[in-house]
Amino acid sequence: MQRMVTSSPQPIRSVCVYCGSSPGSDPAFVDAATELGAHLAAASVRLVFGGGDRGLMGAVAQGVLAGDGKVTGVIPEFLLSKEQPEGGKSLNGADMVTVPDMHTRKQMMFEEADAFIALPGGIGTLEELIEMLTWAQLARHTKPVAVLNIQGFWDPLIELIDHMESAGFLHNPGPARPLICETPVEILEKLKAA
Repeated sequence: MQRMVTSSPQPIRSVCVYCGSSPGSDPAFVDAATELGAHLAAASVRLVFGGGDRGLMGAVAQGVLAGDGKVTGVIPEFLLSKEQPEGGKSLNGADMVTVPDMHTRKQMMFEEADAFIALPGGIGTLEELIEMLTWAQLARHTKPVAVLNIQGFWDPLIELIDHMESAGFLHNPGPARPLICETPVEILEKLKAA
């Protein structure tokens, strides 16, 4: 997989959002995902996401679409029946791309985005977030990475990164630390400032 290096800050025209394909156990997760989508649409920032029409994925996409924003979904063939069980009907107006595998999905999402946001999610969300932080630490990109820390969801990860640094395992800790945002309102400003 070829990784692109970005040499200078770019305006934020598109944001890749990593998040769960389920709603989670707290209604605040869906509310924040929908609100984030509305803010992206209002700021004319295109959403790039995993293409699912359920859970937080569906909520953020529907938030963007409700505000007449632009959405690009990238979904592997094998996940169509799981993450779009009704054929993505709730995502009318989105530009949907079906790809053969996860590697192609992740590469396309990376290439299409000027910045990255992680909402609550599972192992897949965590893996995608960590990959972007790893690439940043290795100077493979300079795109800003943020987490929307709804109800303290990302606190354990933040503590783990602190622990890794204090134990001497983060030799370039700055890029390995995501921007921490508590509300959807502040996240775009923090990304632009970064």
